[in-house]
Amino acid sequence: MLRTHQLGEADRIITFLTRRNGKVRAVAKGIRKTSSRFGGRLEPYCQVDIQFAEGRGSLEVVTQVEAMHVSRLAADYSRFTAAEVLVETADRLVSEEGSPAVQQYRLLAGALKALEDPLRPYPLVVDSYLLRALAVAGYAVATTRCAGCDNAEVRWFSPQGGGAVCTGCRTSGSAQLEPEGITHLGALLAGDWPTATATDVATAKRVDGMVIAYATWHLDRALRSLPYFER
Repeated sequence: MLRTHQLGEADRIITFLTRRNGKVRAVAKGIRKTSSRFGGRLEPYCQVDIQFAEGRGSLEVVTQVEAMHVSRLAADYSRFTAAEVLVETADRLVSEEGSPAVQQYRLLAGALKALEDPLRPYPLVVDSYLLRALAVAGYAVATTRCAGCDNAEVRWFSPQGGGAVCTGCRTSGSAQLEPEGITHLGALLAGDWPTATATDVATAKRVDGMVIAYATWHLDRALRSLPYFER
């Protein structure tokens, strides 16, 4: 589930990201009643096998739900807020309903499961997901060569300039990008966890700021969930 809205006294409108049909909005009737037959299966960040019936207008109607993976993230506030960043990003990047978005689906499903691993630092999971999801959407960040002129001598990070840039292509507000930061950015983008987790804390924090700035620029506005995400 990406988001929910209350409908009437007992129903909800739920936005799902599905493997086959991308984003789907559906009404879950009676889900807020204690007697609901599938209310307990439609919890945040869970993977489900779901069936819909044709509803009115653009909304489907949930008719059957089977749990495939029950999320444990609700038990950890920090990881729960990290998951909120992930699902809000997916909701922004997959804008068209009914259009397949298999890569975005797989990225989100994998990142949510990674958040459940206590050995995976959750800020790194979020940073890696943001970079990879943006890349799938066509906003791949430059890491080793200048995004503006392809110069190999990159010293700065420019969110509006495409990522790593040289001194000549540096834009206002660019952050200094050191070799350790370049390595860490590349590891996050590639999902190279041994390298990413070996990065010193100071470098990881600097790169985290760059990733958030890059995501904010390409998503047009800040994510609403970010202020609640305990990094």
